[in-house]
Amino acid sequence: MTPAHHEPVTAAASGTWTLGDLPVRRIGFGAMRLPGRIAFDNTSVADRARSIRVLRRAVELGVNHIDTAAFYFSALRSANELINAALAPYPDDLVIATKVGPRRDRAGAWTAWARPDELRGDVEENLRQLGRDHLDVVNFRMNDRTSADVTEYVGALAELRDAGLIRHIGVSDVDAERLAAAQEVAPIVCVQNRFGLGTARPGDTELLRSCADQGIAFVPFFAIAGKGGHAGATASADSPAVRDIAAAHAVTPAQLRLAWTLHQGPNVLAIPGTGDPAHVDENVAAGALRLTPDELRALDNPPPTA
Repeated sequence: MTPAHHEPVTAAASGTWTLGDLPVRRIGFGAMRLPGRIAFDNTSVADRARSIRVLRRAVELGVNHIDTAAFYFSALRSANELINAALAPYPDDLVIATKVGPRRDRAGAWTAWARPDELRGDVEENLRQLGRDHLDVVNFRMNDRTSADVTEYVGALAELRDAGLIRHIGVSDVDAERLAAAQEVAPIVCVQNRFGLGTARPGDTELLRSCADQGIAFVPFFAIAGKGGHAGATASADSPAVRDIAAAHAVTPAQLRLAWTLHQGPNVLAIPGTGDPAHVDENVAAGALRLTPDELRALDNPPPTA
């Protein structure tokens, strides 16, 4: 994936998108795995110095979009505080997006979803941990597609935007109907849904394209992990088409999955996460991979298994 002179590929190769009014490179970084190799497992504690190296390497390679949350923590590590330690004072072009809705107690157990009137406290906690006076983007994560009234939550975030604590608002885990409802309350700059090769949920491909038409970023999570989710990707999940096309380009299946994701539309912003500095280089390099129409068709329509 790197040229013969071994200069590293930078995030500029992935192109750019304007998130609200903030230009970002389409390969970003997801902070979920910084606190520990196994997400949301308090017994999995990352080496602090290594996590800081990961963040600094991402920025060195031109990444200027980081996705995080206050509930990304292990027993000894907080993703937000690692970001603060590694990158503050922050580069002027660095965009940090966070999310609210889910909550964990101090022991790491999931607790009740935040109420709309509790979002201010969650936003302020993100601000404290990150050492910032405002958040560039805050996504409200739906509990599921039926249990929460998205308009009440977006309305609460709009009040915080008006107070200067938030610059832009996004929504996560929504369908087209709930996106439209959110847009009745406030401008929405991004949709963050679970989406990846072979794991798109019904309606999300159409939603991605609708977002592009409206100038809204579509930010997939688990683009590499796929069905592995929080547990991460497994080699057994890769189809023969993924393995063959990856081999033809001399890249890993994970890089191919990222490249496929970016090929789904100019508004797609990838946020692969890792705790391994070497994987940062690989993820960023995936932004330079160009797939042919035939390769994309083969990936989208793999032959049935025997």
